[in-house]
Amino acid sequence: MNKRNANKKKLPYLTGLIIKLAPKVGAKVVVEPEWKYTAQIIFKNGVIRSLRHYALDLNHDASYRIACDKHFAKFFMKQKGYPVAEGQTIFEASWAKALKKNRRTIFYAEKYAKKLGYPVIVKPNSKNQGTDVCLVWDKKELKRALLEAFKEDKVAVVERYLPGLDYRIVVLDGEIISAYHRIPLSVTGDGKSSILKLLKIKQNLFRSQKRNTHINFKDQRIKMKLHRQGYSFHSIPVKGHKVFLLNNANLSTGGDSEDVTSTIHSGFKKIAVQVTRDMGLRLCGVDIMIRKGDITKNPKNCSYYIIEINAVPGLDHYVTTGKKQKKIVEAMYLKVLKALGKKD
Repeated sequence: MNKRNANKKKLPYLTGLIIKLAPKVGAKVVVEPEWKYTAQIIFKNGVIRSLRHYALDLNHDASYRIACDKHFAKFFMKQKGYPVAEGQTIFEASWAKALKKNRRTIFYAEKYAKKLGYPVIVKPNSKNQGTDVCLVWDKKELKRALLEAFKEDKVAVVERYLPGLDYRIVVLDGEIISAYHRIPLSVTGDGKSSILKLLKIKQNLFRSQKRNTHINFKDQRIKMKLHRQGYSFHSIPVKGHKVFLLNNANLSTGGDSEDVTSTIHSGFKKIAVQVTRDMGLRLCGVDIMIRKGDITKNPKNCSYYIIEINAVPGLDHYVTTGKKQKKIVEAMYLKVLKALGKKD
């Protein structure tokens, strides 16, 4: 393999895809060579747009920033009448002092979690891809989860735990691009292999699929989840038994997906499109938890809530799940490029 091809393989998924699609809309792409996450897309009509990681110049900056803040996004969705989980922001000690919010630190979180009732969800306020999202069952676990979240963010969210079926619906300019059921990281027993071995087999499967997912074998959340089920990494589950290793269902943390784009009910389509519009976005991943019913049913007959929204829905994990999904993603980004090339 020559150096040119080696460098090409190291490109982040979206950067490589934009380079591939740009000629179809008469554009050229200039990539920053060291990190390769940022680029300029230069169109023939003189329009110049930017790419940074998953973010493109499609959503307006303020709307994008609100969507990236779980607390702010939930506030505005609740104002619009969308169901959301009850929760409260908690501040890292030095940040709380700077903001003069000293009452909203870990001590307050302990009282608030007790009021909600354990278990509760803890997650960094401004991170995505399931980073440090943790289900905690007592005060000790709550404190540990918050301290971990504060390594990534100065603000965390403590939220009521409302489990169900987790779906992501991706919207672009009023059109549903994809919808899929997200299933948390799991392994299925063969009656002979340990959970650790099964997990390593799964990681190798991700590599063979060219899926950019790296399972963190030292993740305390996995150890906590196993302990709650009476397992350890050395346990050998019976053949056919599925063992879940995380509570969050993000594909970036090893979750699986089941495509439901062709079976999603029109009512849930309308909700996702309207949420996107009401949040001032053009491109958005709308995450919905359905507690009663499923995505094929009329929302009026279901119990559901909006988990959160994502203004930069990374689809590099979804694209590895099949040829159909790859075509869906490429068609979506071709539409994105055509929209970006129009003069304001």
